[in-house]
Amino acid sequence: MKKISVILCVLSFVLFKSYSQNEGVKIGIVGEKFADFTLETYQGNQLSTSELRGKNILLISSRGKYNDQYWCGICSYQYVEFADLELKQKIREKYNMEIIFLMPYNRETLASWEKSIPGGLSYIESKKNSRFPKTFDYGDKKIPLPLPILVDDKQEVSKGLDVMRTEWGGTNVIQNVPAVYIIDKDGILRFKYISQSTEDRPSAEYILNYIESMLI
Repeated sequence: MKKISVILCVLSFVLFKSYSQNEGVKIGIVGEKFADFTLETYQGNQLSTSELRGKNILLISSRGKYNDQYWCGICSYQYVEFADLELKQKIREKYNMEIIFLMPYNRETLASWEKSIPGGLSYIESKKNSRFPKTFDYGDKKIPLPLPILVDDKQEVSKGLDVMRTEWGGTNVIQNVPAVYIIDKDGILRFKYISQSTEDRPSAEYILNYIESMLI
């Protein structure tokens, strides 16, 4: 009985510590330390930003849902573009960084997002312009997901960063404001961009050029 009590106390402490850490996430201020957090990933691992110290971090908040039935195609394009760059150019190794995507949903909802990616890419292709110049066509092949997708189902991190909305861009549904954060290897926020519309996010080229400038 005593042994069980000790185990329960330990478990309660671990859960409380994890909860408190994520509950303490606040809006990032450029030039100051970025709050650490721990979340499960859609791929099935646990990711703690504190354990990434020594690496740069590119944290991308994805809008996710456009409404109850449709997902943001531009967000699918953004993930696939960075995933493609990683698979072809090993950008995580090149820039000593981890690239993580934050979405305010549970694993089941994110499975729906994964299935929606081909449709999102088709939508972007039909509206091809200079903002989204690349074509991604995987045919019947499974689209690779090499970059961690954070399962923020309690929305603690999204709310803490003040990017989670139930109304944004003309729609009423749980979604994140598209945003980009670049945190250096010492945990300091070096770059922050919060979108004002669906399409006004920095390009992958712009983001990587900025990260490269940090290494000089």
